[in-house]
Amino acid sequence: MGIKSNNNKTLYEELIKKDFPFDEKEYVIHQYTDFFEDGDDKKLKSKNLGERFASINSFFFDYIKEYHIPSAYVKSEDNKSLKFLKHERLPFYIKVLNTADRRIARQFCKKEGELLPLPVFEFHYGKGKDTLISESHIIAFELCSIEDIKLITRICSKVNAVLKSFFERRCMLLAEMACFFGKNDEKVYIVDDFTPRSLKVIPLNGTEKWINPYKVSTSVEARKYTEQLFNLMSA
Repeated sequence: MGIKSNNNKTLYEELIKKDFPFDEKEYVIHQYTDFFEDGDDKKLKSKNLGERFASINSFFFDYIKEYHIPSAYVKSEDNKSLKFLKHERLPFYIKVLNTADRRIARQFCKKEGELLPLPVFEFHYGKGKDTLISESHIIAFELCSIEDIKLITRICSKVNAVLKSFFERRCMLLAEMACFFGKNDEKVYIVDDFTPRSLKVIPLNGTEKWINPYKVSTSVEARKYTEQLFNLMSA
């Protein structure tokens, strides 16, 4: 099951960039390229970006496994590739917001970037600027069962709590992330995305020199933000 985009590629293919053949019919290998997409879907290329993306993603997948969060991640395959359980990717994703983005700030009279009292979970379908949908859409169009939606929301909540705590211990705030899910043998797993494309992390004190993840517009900024996120793994 996939979402067809204007160029006849699925959202899955556009985000992962490349899928290798199934390994022993039980696994799939995802390879990450040296491209970073900004808010306008502009592709910013930087050398070795794919290696950093794979390394950051594998680190956080290993980290959440310590908290018994179900993920399809198996192991790193090489510098740019990760091995996952073969799965059918669900055709929507969940954006988790801990701070008010531009739309929330406008609609609810909040200041953009203001810390929210509780995380907001948004369902998004497709790729573009107008992708927000409701649980009713998901049920009506049989994209997922009610039981799986409840489970997915619980998983998102736990992942958010675990990663928020991880970043707060490093004096950073997880402002936003996107969670993608898949199913294998009727079981739901988180399958992405802990790369700099998804994780929006900012300093808690606001004084540290840090690339604004919402305003990455050059290859240099993409590389710097990726390196900053990578360095937090050993902080």
